[in-house]
Amino acid sequence: ALAMRALCLGNAINIVLDPLLIFGWWIFPEMGLTGAAVATLTGRSVAVVYQLWALRAGKSRVKLQGGAWRFDLVAMLRLLRVSVGGIGQFLVATSSWVFLMRVMATYGSSTLAGYTIGIRILIFTILPAWGLSNAVATLVGQNLGAGKPERAERSVWLAGWFNMGFMAMVMVVFLIWSRSLVSFFTSEAAVIEIGANCLRVVSYGYIFYAWGMVLTNAFNGAGDTMTPTWLNLICFWMVQIPLAWILAKNLEMGPKGVFWAVICADGLLAVLALWLFLRGKWKTMEV
Repeated sequence: ALAMRALCLGNAINIVLDPLLIFGWWIFPEMGLTGAAVATLTGRSVAVVYQLWALRAGKSRVKLQGGAWRFDLVAMLRLLRVSVGGIGQFLVATSSWVFLMRVMATYGSSTLAGYTIGIRILIFTILPAWGLSNAVATLVGQNLGAGKPERAERSVWLAGWFNMGFMAMVMVVFLIWSRSLVSFFTSEAAVIEIGANCLRVVSYGYIFYAWGMVLTNAFNGAGDTMTPTWLNLICFWMVQIPLAWILAKNLEMGPKGVFWAVICADGLLAVLALWLFLRGKWKTMEV
């Protein structure tokens, strides 16, 4: 809840400051794009200060008072060791999307604009699913720490089914109203067509994506951050990137080839993660 309040505070400040600093409304200077950057910096800085204050004031379940602020080298090194896998996961996933963007750019500005709008809508609609999958990491870590691996496993299954249900509903929305959603951002027919195709095709893989994000976060919660990293390397770098090029260029599927490559990678990730999860080695991890 504290993290949510801090996020709401930071984003609220960002939203309010954006038009004031970009367009120079009221007493604020007109800064253009720089104003957007300043607004983001200000919002996030205030959120961090609020979190530090809440932790010091003892208003959260985690209270950092007195000796709790001392530097613990052993704990820091353990945190760094565990975080290496998480850093790798984001680097692999982010770099793969950059490459897909490069492929889409070869088809012109309208295609790139439609793809960008589609991806932005996709990311916005899966935020609840991300939140649920992040909660899985917490539940797994807490239950394993309490010596209850069966309860940790049950929490993963429950979260997976809930996540799949939510993502299935989003998929239906995209299949029916994809053009209307993209039309909210642009009136150009070519851009709308690409964006709508992106929403429709990528949503076919939402069921796989729902399970993939839950299962990989289950590994993270158990302290096994390297397994999701290797899964990302295999699915995104070894499968998604070359498959996107082959489908789009060699097989001349164009942008749809990129969309189908995303589905194939997400599907493979879910299958491999499920196989490793069922093996149960994650229950024996020690952080």
